[in-house]
Amino acid sequence: MKKGLTVAAVTLMSASLVLSACGSKDDSKNNTTTNESTNTATTDNTTTDNAPVAKDVKLSLRHTQIKETSKVRLKILQDVVAKTETENAGLKISMEGIDEVVNRDQKLKAEMAAGNPPDIFEVFGGADLNLYVKAGRMLDLTPILDELGIKDKFASLDEFTIDGKVYGLPFGGYSEGVFYNKKMFTDLGLQVPKTFDELITLADTVKSKGKTPFALAAKDAWVNGMLWNTIMERHVGIASFDKLLSGEAKWTDPDFVAGFADYAKLVNNDYFTKGALGLPYADQGAQFLKGDAAMVFTGSWDANRFTSDEAGDLKGNIGYFNFPSIASGKGDQTSINASYSNGFGFSANLDEDQKAAVTAFIKNFFNEEVQKRTLLEDKVLPSMKLSDMSGVDPLISDVLSVMGGASTSWKAFDAIVQPSVGADVGVGLQELIGKVKKPEDVAKAAQASQDKANAQK
Repeated sequence: MKKGLTVAAVTLMSASLVLSACGSKDDSKNNTTTNESTNTATTDNTTTDNAPVAKDVKLSLRHTQIKETSKVRLKILQDVVAKTETENAGLKISMEGIDEVVNRDQKLKAEMAAGNPPDIFEVFGGADLNLYVKAGRMLDLTPILDELGIKDKFASLDEFTIDGKVYGLPFGGYSEGVFYNKKMFTDLGLQVPKTFDELITLADTVKSKGKTPFALAAKDAWVNGMLWNTIMERHVGIASFDKLLSGEAKWTDPDFVAGFADYAKLVNNDYFTKGALGLPYADQGAQFLKGDAAMVFTGSWDANRFTSDEAGDLKGNIGYFNFPSIASGKGDQTSINASYSNGFGFSANLDEDQKAAVTAFIKNFFNEEVQKRTLLEDKVLPSMKLSDMSGVDPLISDVLSVMGGASTSWKAFDAIVQPSVGADVGVGLQELIGKVKKPEDVAKAAQASQDKANAQK
């Protein structure tokens, strides 16, 4: 658990709220996005009076804001890039947009192995970052943060800090929980469940009325990992995930198997969307907003979509609650998966002029003005402390209230276990959803993957 996040969320609900939010996913309508901003700065190397000679400096920037619902986030980034170029004559930042899964699981890994990552790129903190820092590919940002005086303005840099040095900056935080159709709940006489047994009863009622309890699009494995992650935490406690790396705990331990079994119970009771394995992530929110499903377990990053005109009659009629407790579980039953995992990293290959340009980019992106704009326009929970929280959407207020009421917070399992293990667990969950494997078999496969990863330390 990250104590800083819980404190931040509580502070947020009082005077000067401190927050979080997550990334986005899926949709590959387009795999490139160019920088549409116009550099209005003078780029020739002439001087006027005592003005310094402009240096030609180039930076590449890789982002994943390519889907339709990320247009606002992309526009904010483009505006920051344009401002940075304008203020620094001779600077050119070339932007490239690609699918997040492709970037994380394929392209960036290959570039890191070869030693030629982009100059600026989106990266996940935790396990992913650890690998890249170990390989010497990440720029130490500590001196830059000290120069700008902003290190203490972040809610938490834990997932980007290794051995006291900061190697990335979260552009937002997130929490994961249950968004629900308030109108359907009212019409069916449903109450927000406090226990897992109450959730099962609620889901049976929804199903009996011809509706789907949980919208799910399971084509991308990470989507399934969200709900499962919280169920598993309820059973084993987040500290048990760390123990998997040391061998003190095993995926085949009874509590871990019970976590897989409770997820399988939701599958076997047909609480999820039919044919979920063939559906891309974007379809999950669409099912929910059409009124086909009573609930959807997802991250706070989807609040932007759920408060947009796409929500139709559901706009203003969507609520948010923390996943209920599990009576037999050994974890923290009122905790929440919330952290600051998605951010920007910077290549260790940068020369001094590029580092100066990166410093200018960081100054323009990581400030209260841009963070507040991100919160209001994109509904992304800011990673920096804000003094002004006026104008926040009611659904975002619900998210903040739930976060503030959580006893503890913790980062996602795939920020703890090795990436290869996280990928294999994702496959196992898809096998559960497809009803081709039993919980015990998925647990055994996960442990085999864990043993292999641990042996490679």
